[in-house]
Amino acid sequence: MSLLDARDTRPLEGGASFSLGNRLFRAAWMATWLVLARFTPPPLHPWRRLVLAVFGARIGKGARVHASVVIWNPRNLTLGEQVLVGPGTRLYNQGHITIGARTVISQRAHLCASSHDIRDPHFQLVLRPIVIGQGCWVAAEAFVGPGVTMGDRSVLGARAALFTDAQQGGIYTGNPAQLLKTRDPD
Repeated sequence: MSLLDARDTRPLEGGASFSLGNRLFRAAWMATWLVLARFTPPPLHPWRRLVLAVFGARIGKGARVHASVVIWNPRNLTLGEQVLVGPGTRLYNQGHITIGARTVISQRAHLCASSHDIRDPHFQLVLRPIVIGQGCWVAAEAFVGPGVTMGDRSVLGARAALFTDAQQGGIYTGNPAQLLKTRDPD
């Protein structure tokens, strides 16, 4: 595991949370995305899928990732078929992020798959994977917090902040997000 023990590295004093190998990999990833993908035009989704796959992402057929998306670590990313990750989205995937088929992550949404142990005086980083089911929608500028699972067909409204699991077909709004209603089964 590339996650380091905060007792040894002291991140509050500027120490690293991840191994040197992990940090070098991410530096290579960021430079590659900047040079080969960041300024590509919108229709070049197949090219960006290839770049992501070369760096270890698992990408379903027809997934579309916009050039302005920020991905912390492609090795910790799984996208199902026909997923759309919109412009300006931030996938802060220190922990794994899985997005199911036919799900839309709208512009400037933020998915954060890690946190810190607030009881630990060393502020240990804790990886908490995010799982978003099939046919979901995370609307513009919404936030999905660490460890959250969104059931199939659930919706997170614009600028909402989800910190607990979302039930299948549930529509959530607000900060913190609350169940508003459920989607029709059709």
